[in-house]
Amino acid sequence: MLQGLVCSTSSGATVIEKEKKRIRKTSPRYKVLLHNDPVNTMEFVVSTLRQVVPQLSEQDAIAVMLEAHNKGIGLVIVCDLEPAEFYSETLNSKGLTSSIEKEN
Repeated sequence: MLQGLVCSTSSGATVIEKEKKRIRKTSPRYKVLLHNDPVNTMEFVVSTLRQVVPQLSEQDAIAVMLEAHNKGIGLVIVCDLEPAEFYSETLNSKGLTSSIEKEN
């Protein structure tokens, strides 16, 4: 919490008061990562991504799949810890390999 000084005059005397300001901390964000999958078809990976992470459009899911295919890891989504854990665990339960890591 930051505190500043506020000066005011009251009946000729200067009064110094501390002004309290609240600072909101944002919660840490986590990256959900999809690892390359040499077993499942590209179509299966795309449809699974769309089922598990409904925010992904068809084109976004294809881009994630291709990034994982070409680079070894694709970024699925960045979100708070609980949804990140849910997405990663659900992807893993459907036969894909996924992990999470804290965003820098």
